[in-house]
Amino acid sequence: MTTMRTERDSMGEMQVPADAMYGAQTARALANFPVSGLRFPAVFIRALANIKKAAAITNEALGLLDARRSKLIQQSCDEIIAGQWHEHFVLDIFQTGSGTSSNMNANEVIAHRCAQLDPGLKVHPNDHVNRGQSSNDVIPTAMHVAAADVLTHTLQPALRELHRELLSKAEETANVQKIGRTHLMDATPITLGQEISGWARQVELGMERLQSVMPRLCELAQGGTAVGTGLNTHAEFGRRMAAQLAKAYRLPFTEAVNHFEAQAAQDAIVELSAQLRGLAVSLVKIANDVRLLNAGPRCGLGEITVPAVQPGSSIMPGKVNPVIAESLAQVCAQVIGNDAAVAFGGSSGLLDLNVMLPMMIHNTLESETLLANACAMFTRRCIAGLQANKARCEEQIEWSMSMVTSLAPVIGYDRAAALAKEAVEKRKTVRQLCLEQQILPEEELTRLLDPAAMLHPFS
Repeated sequence: MTTMRTERDSMGEMQVPADAMYGAQTARALANFPVSGLRFPAVFIRALANIKKAAAITNEALGLLDARRSKLIQQSCDEIIAGQWHEHFVLDIFQTGSGTSSNMNANEVIAHRCAQLDPGLKVHPNDHVNRGQSSNDVIPTAMHVAAADVLTHTLQPALRELHRELLSKAEETANVQKIGRTHLMDATPITLGQEISGWARQVELGMERLQSVMPRLCELAQGGTAVGTGLNTHAEFGRRMAAQLAKAYRLPFTEAVNHFEAQAAQDAIVELSAQLRGLAVSLVKIANDVRLLNAGPRCGLGEITVPAVQPGSSIMPGKVNPVIAESLAQVCAQVIGNDAAVAFGGSSGLLDLNVMLPMMIHNTLESETLLANACAMFTRRCIAGLQANKARCEEQIEWSMSMVTSLAPVIGYDRAAALAKEAVEKRKTVRQLCLEQQILPEEELTRLLDPAAMLHPFS
């Protein structure tokens, strides 16, 4: 049987497990919201702890908190930042929409740890740990801090690695000629390197779009307190807090230009999520291209081979599937779904506060983390080992009826179209038909049907 202790808050007494570091308000929320079992990730808990630490430093500097309590709060926060006590952040994502419960969870855990470190000194979760703050500016600040942290230190490095590997593969396959395809039908020749260079540019543009969000993401709501007016805090609090957080994360955090926007709306998170969705759309295209080009190995396109990482069938011996690309595509589907929820949440702000905050940041952080992990996996276990099947690529070019395109300016569109149709019907190449029918001198035909000449027509 669990041993309990009695804690008190403004609503009265509450029973709390004796070994829990949280207090009455957390216990109430724990009882109120048994919804999903989903909890905030470590990066968000660290953001809360960094905010509380910065607040203690700032309040001490402003003469609003004594040095002894400040040092205790800072030490407790440092332990949480280092990964301790996370098991006491117990609340469900689907809680009060402002995240008040999670803010109080942090306040209570920190205050409890202070009491363990110095039993003779009372550190109150509201009066001291939460001094100069409101859940309404703490949670939006934590959202921006955590999202910017993951974007800068986790997702962007993974994307840079993928981009470098794609550029390397594009260079490696620059001379591998293959047939292009539009509408999934044969088109004019291209090189595999040109095709892969398009993937690399998609990733590069995705990185640029994500980076473009940072100026808005680095504006912090801290200092607005309840509704943006800054009631019950110091006029310098927001600016100094942003400076402390900028130092802790090495990111250009600043106080919000307008605290009413920063708390009543969550447009920067909506913008970030939309760019994550855009990146997911690009990555699905790349993953699906890899799957199509790898299809076979004998009865499909078979123009590339990706690494065989596991058996592909429980019934068909020897079958190997492009599972890494499939995994990436599933992640992208999840990210697109997450963005739909974030967009709905962003549109649900009412007057001076948005009450969809926990869900919005949960989905955004999940999207960032999933994309980072999936991109790292895709880079190392798929793209790095991708190999061109050069002979198959060249065979497909010669067999394609679209080779007739380069003849159209010489023999006319209608005659070229008739040749293409005849080539399909007689199961012959365009070159074979032209030679048989002596449509052009062999030397000119060789020049016009040279795939290399079609790859860079203006060079």
